Amino acid sequence: MPDLDTAPASSPDATAAVPDGVPELVVVGPTLNERDNVPIIIDRLNRVLAGLRWEAIFVDDDSPDGTAEIVRAWSHRQPNIRCLQRLGRRGLATACIEGILASAAPYAAVIDADLQHDETLLPAMLGKIKADALDVVIASRYAGDGSSSGVGDWQHSRVVISDIATRLGRFVVKAKLSDPMSGFFMVRREAFDEAMRSLSGQGFKILLDLFASAPRPLAYAELPYTFRQRLHGESKLDAMVAWEYLMLLLQKLVGPAVPVRFLLFAMIGTLGIGTHLLTLWFGTHVAHAIFPIAQGLATLVAMTGNFFLNNFFTYRDRRLRGRRLWTGLLSFYAICGAGAAANVGVASYLAGNHESWWLAGLTGAAVSVVWNYAMSSIFTWSVRPAREKPRFRNDAPPAAAPYRQRGSALL
Repeated sequence: MPDLDTAPASSPDATAAVPDGVPELVVVGPTLNERDNVPIIIDRLNRVLAGLRWEAIFVDDDSPDGTAEIVRAWSHRQPNIRCLQRLGRRGLATACIEGILASAAPYAAVIDADLQHDETLLPAMLGKIKADALDVVIASRYAGDGSSSGVGDWQHSRVVISDIATRLGRFVVKAKLSDPMSGFFMVRREAFDEAMRSLSGQGFKILLDLFASAPRPLAYAELPYTFRQRLHGESKLDAMVAWEYLMLLLQKLVGPAVPVRFLLFAMIGTLGIGTHLLTLWFGTHVAHAIFPIAQGLATLVAMTGNFFLNNFFTYRDRRLRGRRLWTGLLSFYAICGAGAAANVGVASYLAGNHESWWLAGLTGAAVSVVWNYAMSSIFTWSVRPAREKPRFRNDAPPAAAPYRQRGSALL
């Protein structure tokens, strides 16, 4: 048994020999409402990875359709199938990060659980990354004879959007990737470890995040594949994916010193100032209300607008719904009220000490923004508590699907 205290953290030969019982490859599949697809992809992985030491970790964001229960039912029969269920948070990028960190395998593949990625490419990806000592192997829709299956306006618009996103991605990634939007790739563990503390975890595009966060240029190769259409369930992609992608690019451009969530919060706050002034003008010049009433109404409208915009954009991954939406709004009112008091207090103090009026005003506003952001992150958009879910029947794997993994004790 090796001496763990003296063994090097990493070396060029760290992945040359994998101890018995440790999987050589982990396949990470983020899931959200994929209960019908999980049994199919497990069956396909069993076929294409036969003879390899591997495990699959499905990172489930507390799917209401019982996806986690399905995965756990399979793990009773097939121990190399694991479930990592997350409570109170969502996000494909962070799911991939946590799935890779949960495994000791020296190679990690990220693949969608919706069956759109071609799992038959996995052995070739593993062979390529090992034979050429690469950091990353990417399954690309736009390299060689790769493509997206299906036709129609939706496919055409997706190609156009992907092309625009690829061009924008080159602002933060210098590698000439043909498909930086790909969600299907394999990474060497050492390369991931070097970048993991710089990953933003923003949005859906973990591959772009990985290349932008790596402290050195990554050695990579691309293998063509055909992107398939979904069989079961509904796509998680919507218009907000583009927004989250832009936020990822912005985060990488401004660096880790300023969180992109704070930038969004401040931008919405600036928009709130315009809303306040417009409402104040309407109240005093159109509705002919006395100034204190118009001012109070303008303040309420601006805070309400800021709350809903932040709930939809800034804190999309913690979005409040139902009863929590209204309790969150009340807490946001209270926090912003305290922030306004801090604004006036700090500005008045500086003005009283003969500081410039504009410096006093800006400092007070800055204190207010930081206070509102910090307190609302803690109290208004705190991580959601675990919610009650209906129990689903645990569909056990079919008896006709025996499993054996060579070279290990998993049966």
